[in-house]
Amino acid sequence: MDLSSEMDRVMPFSLHYGAIVGSYHWLIFLFLCSAEYPDLRKHNNCMASHLTPAIYAKLCDKATPNGFTLDQAIQTGVDNPGHPFIKTVGMVAGDEESYEVFGDLLDPVITERHNGYDPRTMKHPTDLDASKIHSGQFDERYVLSSRVRTGRSIRGLSLPPACTRAERREVERVVIDALSGLKGDLTGRYYSLTQMTEKEQQQLIDDHFLFDKPVSPLLTCSGMARDWPDARGIWHNNEKTFLIWVNEEDHTRVISMEKGGNMKRVFERFCRGLKEVERLIQERGWEFMWNERLGYILTCPSNLGTGLRAGVHVKLPLLSKDPRFSKILDNLRLQKRGTGGVDTAAVGGTFDISNLDRLGHSEVQLVQTVIDGVNYLVECEKKLEKGQDIKVPPPIKQFK
Repeated sequence: MDLSSEMDRVMPFSLHYGAIVGSYHWLIFLFLCSAEYPDLRKHNNCMASHLTPAIYAKLCDKATPNGFTLDQAIQTGVDNPGHPFIKTVGMVAGDEESYEVFGDLLDPVITERHNGYDPRTMKHPTDLDASKIHSGQFDERYVLSSRVRTGRSIRGLSLPPACTRAERREVERVVIDALSGLKGDLTGRYYSLTQMTEKEQQQLIDDHFLFDKPVSPLLTCSGMARDWPDARGIWHNNEKTFLIWVNEEDHTRVISMEKGGNMKRVFERFCRGLKEVERLIQERGWEFMWNERLGYILTCPSNLGTGLRAGVHVKLPLLSKDPRFSKILDNLRLQKRGTGGVDTAAVGGTFDISNLDRLGHSEVQLVQTVIDGVNYLVECEKKLEKGQDIKVPPPIKQFK
């Protein structure tokens, strides 16, 4: 037998047959994916706007090295169709690698949420030099308190939606070990939610420091409340002006705060404390999650970049009744909340005013935006008190 001739005769059929079988298997795969595709017809979140059947089919069988899947990432957006006041993101990251593995979905979500920032082509600036801030002292007849917060994640450990108990406990161990090295006005103490006394708990409640088990379905559907309160806690310095939450929505939430209107001093302590915590973390062989495209990596895509929210409680009883108030805030890239947080109403014309952006602008830029914007709001309030007219400022230039 001429083996080569026989192979020539059989090979075309084999290739044709293989192609048929391959196409058949692909059709079965697509059918299975379409059967799993979530019903998003009534949903209003960024994930639902960008998750097409084709993207779902492309990503549904992928997982990060830690085993985090697309369905886990989008579960909160599937379970929560929308929000009455703001368009939510609708998905979370389970680890640092989520932003790469599910980039076909997360990249357009990030672009929408961050006002046109393109994570595929743009680079995020980081700047923690508080000396660059100017006009950082507010009129304290109007500004009652000042606060700057952000989040930081420990590289190599899964984020709260996906971490194991052991990983969560390792985050706590690494963080409190590093915090024990803080000196001077940053010296403080850690309070474990599982070990604090009733007296300590009440004091933290009175100081408005204590965070409780998440009840928002946006958080619970993401898996962040598992095993509560295991390995969760609060650290603060002795002056109670520098505070770190451990294992709530992110590995850590870092907060600098004080009563009054000295935002520059709050930001200076924020920058100094962050740098010192990072140095102590690195001394112990760990580092924060960061890359030049997305900045600091956090659980929710809305907090990428700086993760920073600089805010003040400010009294604006007249301006808040003016029909131009919302437009002024939009143009200044500011957002308003009630002083009790998201979805709470303002009391006595007092609002929590903070920056709208997180990604694509540095920490210094965002804090300066808040300072300039709040000073403008206070000037508007003063003009209205005198019966004078106010103007809507031109919009701050963005990416698009």
